Amino acid sequence: MGNSLKKRGQKMIRKFSRASTKASEEGKEHIKENLFERFSHIQNIRLLIFEWVLLIAALTMLAMTQAFWFSSSYAEDDFTFGGTYTEATIGRVSSMNPLFATTTSEKVLSKLMFATLAVADYSGHPGPGLAQSIRYSENGKVWTIRLREGLTWSDGEPLTNEDVMFTVGLIQNPAVSTVYKSNLDGVKVSEGSDGEIIFTLPAAYADFTTALEFPIVPKHILADTPVKTLVEDEFSNKPVTSGAFTFNALQTSANSDEEVIYLSANANYYGQRPLLNTIGVHTYGAKEDVIRAVNAGSVTGTAELSGLDAEKIVNGSFEKRNTAVEAGAYLFFNTSSGVMKNAALRRAVRLGISLEKLREAAPGMVALNYPFTNTQITLEKYPSIPSQDFETAYSEIAEIKGDDSLKINIATVNSGYLPAVAEELRSELEVLGFEVNLNVYEETQDFIANIIARRNYDILVYEIELGADPDPLPYYYSSQASAAGLNLSNYRNTIVDDLLVGARGTVDTKLRAKKYESFLEYWVNDVPAIGLYQANMTYIYNRNAKVYGENVRLVSAIDRFSDVQNWAVIKETKNRTP
Repeated sequence: MGNSLKKRGQKMIRKFSRASTKASEEGKEHIKENLFERFSHIQNIRLLIFEWVLLIAALTMLAMTQAFWFSSSYAEDDFTFGGTYTEATIGRVSSMNPLFATTTSEKVLSKLMFATLAVADYSGHPGPGLAQSIRYSENGKVWTIRLREGLTWSDGEPLTNEDVMFTVGLIQNPAVSTVYKSNLDGVKVSEGSDGEIIFTLPAAYADFTTALEFPIVPKHILADTPVKTLVEDEFSNKPVTSGAFTFNALQTSANSDEEVIYLSANANYYGQRPLLNTIGVHTYGAKEDVIRAVNAGSVTGTAELSGLDAEKIVNGSFEKRNTAVEAGAYLFFNTSSGVMKNAALRRAVRLGISLEKLREAAPGMVALNYPFTNTQITLEKYPSIPSQDFETAYSEIAEIKGDDSLKINIATVNSGYLPAVAEELRSELEVLGFEVNLNVYEETQDFIANIIARRNYDILVYEIELGADPDPLPYYYSSQASAAGLNLSNYRNTIVDDLLVGARGTVDTKLRAKKYESFLEYWVNDVPAIGLYQANMTYIYNRNAKVYGENVRLVSAIDRFSDVQNWAVIKETKNRTP
């Protein structure tokens, strides 16, 4: 039985082997006959083969294109959390207490670290900031503020009504020199029975919302600090903050006066969480330092360079954006002392100089003849400004000076086109017979204290912020002709005072316009200042960063940070929700 099975198996194996060999030989013959022997026919069908290859390639490309299009339809590059943005600024940081911010560097830090009751949006209109609501009485003298709920400082302590009233008290203190003083003169602040803050004004102020844009400082930190030592207090070096960012660290350079102040996103900020982890405010001594930093790629953005300076930027990673601001460049005459105390002489100077040539020194700028911009207010009647008449002016100046020599000190700051304008002014005044001394300063605290506060000039070539709403009172009201005031001309006219106060307190826009028309008649006749041009901000930034939008209206250059919580430097691909 076993032998029979064995023989049967061997027989089947031999049969399978013969079949396998036969199939192999037949397969080889088939391949030879149907493949190799057909190669000679390829030449006859090469066009057909080429067409098939093209068809396959086209189908492959179509499939890849469809896949790419489908992917892009639900995915996009978007900015996300993280990264550091470095802003280049000019001016030393002597104090990070926002009440004493004078240099550009200090103002940038104040904007980034300290919130205000009201804040201007990108339309240029002020609205609630720390305040949840802002209401005013029918007579415009009583303004009621309610803070948002749950406000805290960066150290976790609650931000309350007491902090606001404490800050107002500091601003109004005669021993504290701050630019916020003028808007709060004579204002009384108290707490209402229902937890609101009540500002009682000495006179109606239709645009008091803009006056509420002052930074709040913490009472629990500064209450026991003597007013005279506020600037030297530790708070000035390591502040507790309420804005989108808070102080982190200070880095100094061993070889220069340059510093970098690093700010971290404030986890206790009342608004949206910032996309940036860190902002570095890099302070420099002059524009040339900023230009070198931008070209080296050491910073992400800066607003310290004019359009003329921007031509020196050769780093292709940076873009330039020009944005008009509610600010103006003027020639301010010192009407209280020196040769320009003589109103007739001021009128003669205006008649003799060429405003056209002065404006040519600031190419691309829009001419500004009055203490308002066109976006602030439109009046029915503007007083005419005399055209240049050199011969008449020269004769009048010669008669005024007689045998004496007239010496003029011109002061300006190393910012934008101001030095070039001041140099052109110097040349024209010398032709008119004046001895001219021109000084160009860096805009530091020393300049504010020694030149601005002391009115240490005969003519100041300077840019001032005009605000979202027309209100020239701080610059031409008699009480502001002081070291702490903004009346840079030391101009005094009781009739003008009444007109400015009346216009400020008038809600009726037509009546307000009439008062300003009357004010302009005196302004043109008394010549406390001469308008040059409306300023703009040239912002230079890395094209890979997200900054403020293009189609915005900025009240001041610092307002570019109004939505700094949306600025970013990190991108990632995200899928869109269907």
